[in-house]
This record gives sequence, structure tokens and C-alpha cells, in this order.
Amino acid sequence: MLDRRQLLTRVAGAVIAGLAAPRRGAAQATATALSDRLSLITSGGTNVLALSTPDGPVLVDSGDADHRDALVAGLESLSGGGVRTVFNTHYHAANTGANEMLRQGGATIVAHENTRLWMATPVWNPAEDRYRPPRPVAAQPTKTFRTEDSMTVGGERLDYGYLIEAHTSGDIYVRFRTANVLAVGDVASPARDPELDYFTGAWIGGRVDAMDRLLDLCDDGTRVVPGFGPVMTKAQLEAERDVMKAVYDRTVDRVREGDDATDMLKAGVLNGLARTWKDPQRFLYDVQKGLWAHHNKLSPNVV
Repeated sequence: MLDRRQLLTRVAGAVIAGLAAPRRGAAQATATALSDRLSLITSGGTNVLALSTPDGPVLVDSGDADHRDALVAGLESLSGGGVRTVFNTHYHAANTGANEMLRQGGATIVAHENTRLWMATPVWNPAEDRYRPPRPVAAQPTKTFRTEDSMTVGGERLDYGYLIEAHTSGDIYVRFRTANVLAVGDVASPARDPELDYFTGAWIGGRVDAMDRLLDLCDDGTRVVPGFGPVMTKAQLEAERDVMKAVYDRTVDRVREGDDATDMLKAGVLNGLARTWKDPQRFLYDVQKGLWAHHNKLSPNVV
């Protein structure tokens, strides 16, 4: 019988072999051990967490569609069975690309109820000026929840809960208690511009509140895994939260008084913060739209 460390070595080897198989345009995959049974798999920029259990792996997110074949091929060779459970941290295709294949292989897909609704409904995409069709039924979650829940698999306690209106209206965290790892999807964004999917209800105030909730779940040893980018410490998560709070404080009055994204950018609301933006105009546009969508939470002197 394999001990845990031997099993982890096979997990990482199988995943890398599957994801790095020759394929036109495929990105190199990496697998990093976070504990003796928990691996972080990165391919195409998207992070996937894989917990090895005797009944098959448990995943957080399923990566982008371009790498789903290789991901599934690598994971199905683990622990003598296919993937057991997949958590979707939100509905975006970059994080749910292998859902359909994994569900057809017998996996239970767990997500917030709002994530299921966004995946099941035609949604207007303002950036593309068109409707995005619903995802196939086979790609949609099979188990949903609204507040929080927990499960124990392979001796690991998993807690998961709702993060209200932070990146979408269906964001969740997944906390691996034994490993002290916290998966947060795109509620934290250390490597690219934070995205506020305002059309679903996300806004800068919701993002700050959600990050406060995440910080309450951390200690100094917690490793925080975003949907994209490097693993973070609690201190790094707190630093990003402070930036988001500063953006809120600098924009909320301006938006209620009529400033748009261009006005705020010219006024320097992003100057002097502990990060830069690749597209500050777009970020502030999302901030503006989200604040107006939540106008009932602003002070009453709205022009």
C-alpha cells in the first residue's frame, strides 16, 4: 500500500504528465505540493486544487476548457478512480471548463445556487454587446447551497461558504482545515486586475466585505489560493483588502456626485496605492457601475 507521500508523488507526476502532453497551443502545467495529499495544479494560468482521497480526487475549480482533456486524463488515473467532487468557486468559464467531462465521469459538482443560475441562463455580456448562451446542463452544478456547509473526505475537513457580491454574485471559499489552505477563487487577485462582474451584482463594497470574511478564516500560517496567480499569505491578502478599501473610500462619494470612470481616473483615485493596474479605466468603470447598482447602500445625497 502506498503511503501518503508516495501517493502525492504519483498525483503530481500523473497530473504533470497529463497536462503537459503535446498539444498545439497548450501551456506548460505545474503541480505543487501544499500538503501530503493536497496539490496545486496550474495550467493555462488557472489554479486547480486537488485533494487525493481513496475514493478519488476532490477538486476546487476545473480549469479552462482548453486544458480540460489533459486535466481529466491526469486526474482519472489517481487513487484508483475518477474525480469524486468538484467545487466551483464561481461560474466563469475559465474556472469551470472541465465541468461537463468531470460530471459525465461521475463527479458531484458543488457551487452556490447563484452560480448554477448564471450558468443555466442566457446572460447579456455588455463588453461583447451580445448574449452569452447558457452552459450545457451537463456542465452545471449538481449540488448547490446558499450560506455555508461542510464535509469530511479522506480525513480532511472541508468548510465552504458564500462570499456575497465580491467578484460575481455566486462566489464561495473552500477551506481545508487540516492542510490550513483556503481557496478563494477570484475574490483575491494578486496577479491581474481585480474584476467586478457588476452585471451579476458584484461591487467594490461587496469585495471588501468578502475579503474581511476571508481574513477571519485565516491565521498566519494559512496559505490562500486565488483562482489565478501565486499562493498568498494572510498578510498579502490583507494588503490587497486594504487597497480595495482605499478604492472604495476614494470613489464612493465621487460616484454618488456624478463622476464617471474617466473623471475618477483623471482625479488620481488610483494613485499611490500598493499595486498598479493594466487597464485602470476598465477597473474604474466596473467600480462605477457596481456602486450605482448598489445606490441604495450609498448616502442619500445622490445627485
